[in-house]
Amino acid sequence: MDKGQLAYDLFHQGYNCAQAVLLAFAEDCGISEKAAAKIASSFGGGVGRLREVCGAVSGMCMAAGLLKGYSDAGDVQGRSEHYARIQQMAGEFREKFGSIVCRDLLSGVNATTGGAPEERTAEYYKKRSCDECVRLAAEIAEKYLLND
Repeated sequence: MDKGQLAYDLFHQGYNCAQAVLLAFAEDCGISEKAAAKIASSFGGGVGRLREVCGAVSGMCMAAGLLKGYSDAGDVQGRSEHYARIQQMAGEFREKFGSIVCRDLLSGVNATTGGAPEERTAEYYKKRSCDECVRLAAEIAEKYLLND
């Protein structure tokens, strides 16, 4: 199964947007599904439902860091190359959806208060493009991280 479809299916199983994308790459990243789910758990809804950077984009960036990131603080070239890759990936996402910011992507969809997310119903999926954001983020990540 391609990563986009896998992430889409994971989102529909109830994982948040960031979890769905990172979980699609857990095996490739050499981490357990449980670890991937926990690492990404804070980033759903644009970081804890604050509607900042889209969780799908955050999950895509986490996968990029694990698969292609740098680890030496003095690796200026590695940092530059990694940030350029992240900017390209985010740029492709933005080109399709117009933004990488959750509140922009969900413009017109009222947020519930507090920490509890809305129940996942047919109406939930009808008024949000989150599952398609998850699909695209995973497709972009697959293109840049596994096919180059």
